[in-house]
Amino acid sequence: MIELSRQREIEADPATVWAVLSDFGSISAWAANVDHSCLMSAQTGGVGARRRIQAGPLTLVETVTEWEPEQMLAYEISGLPPLVQGVTNRWQIDATTANASRVTLSTNIRPGQRPPQRLAARALGRRLMQASDQMLDGLQARATSGGSQR
Repeated sequence: MIELSRQREIEADPATVWAVLSDFGSISAWAANVDHSCLMSAQTGGVGARRRIQAGPLTLVETVTEWEPEQMLAYEISGLPPLVQGVTNRWQIDATTANASRVTLSTNIRPGQRPPQRLAARALGRRLMQASDQMLDGLQARATSGGSQR
């Protein structure tokens, strides 16, 4: 498994950060690298909620696997190249002061056993870290602006 992470200090309390992240179908409103997003389930939050995102030519489905209000959100991503067996994103929110949070976005990539699969997973990891930086930038802007559109 390959685990990569990015971290950002955000001048917003965990409840404010959570309000943005937990609006699960609306990631395209604040993540510049997501062109479109919508819920695929009647369930709007919690374990099992699903969304579809369009990011350039990629259409991905993300299914919530962990949901701890104001603390953590994790989801499995499907629709990536078949050389990768699976990818999970995990958002961790930690209060640093009464009005600030440390947000960590970790990506776990499960490559296949063959060398080409491991090479593909490393290349995908580089692209996903760029995407993570863009998502953290967008989350920071949205959480500190009081929820206005991008």
